[in-house]
Formats: sequence, C-alpha cells, structure tokens
Amino acid sequence: MKGSILEFNETSRNGIISGEDNKRYTFDLSQWKGASLPKVGENVDFSTSDDQASAIYPLSGQTDGASKKLAAALFAFFLGGFGAHKFYLGYTKQGVIMLLVFFLGFILVGIPTLIISIIAFIEFIIYLTKSDDDFQRIYVDGKKPWF
Repeated sequence: MKGSILEFNETSRNGIISGEDNKRYTFDLSQWKGASLPKVGENVDFSTSDDQASAIYPLSGQTDGASKKLAAALFAFFLGGFGAHKFYLGYTKQGVIMLLVFFLGFILVGIPTLIISIIAFIEFIIYLTKSDDDFQRIYVDGKKPWF
C-alpha cells in the first residue's frame, strides 16, 4: 500500500503513516527500509497487518532536489549576476531585481554589479553545502528566495 508519513518521533523511534485507504498506521523504526530517517510528508510504500505498518520503503524519485540543486548552483556560479538561478528556481521577482541591479550597476561605477555578483557567489556556496533534502525543503518547497 502507498501512503505518506504524518508523524515521526526520533526519540521514541516510531511514527504514523496515512495510507491511501485513509486509515492511519503506526510504525516502528525497525520496519523502516530507507537509508536516512523517515521525514514528515515523505511518500512511502508499506505492508500492513492490523493497524501496524511493516516493510516501509521510501518511494524513490519523489523529489528532484539533487538535480535542481546542482543546476541552481551552476546557474548561480556562471550566470548569478544576471539572476539566472533565481529564474530557474521560480523566483521571478528576485531574478528581475538581480538582473536590474546588475545592469544598472554599470551606471553607478560597477559597485552594485559587484555586490550582486558576490551575493550570487554566496548563494552558489550555500546551495552546494546544503543536503539534497534540505535544498528541496528550503528552496523548492519552502520558497525561500534569499540566502
């Protein structure tokens, strides 16, 4: 059966899964078959007996955080001053701001252009240092446009 994790407590090492049949199933971490700890909202495939979930597998391919992270980081490094990484992540307003500051900066002796390029480089570093899950949660799902 398929479902999603509603709750997981790392201290007690148990949680609750909402199945596609609209029933809730409890589980223990010993039944978890994933490489990392379960996360709230994660889609899973599992077996049931009574109201217990067993043999719980995270569904692969449910997020594209790794591919978006790498692409956004490369855009930030090579075209960051133009705001390309912002446009790629869906932050149109912030992308336009970066683009305007970059081009208008030439009028003001290049200082704003330099500043916006430094901001893009900082975002490049931040993107690379985040785990795939954190990047997905913060920048794709959470829609955090700056740093």
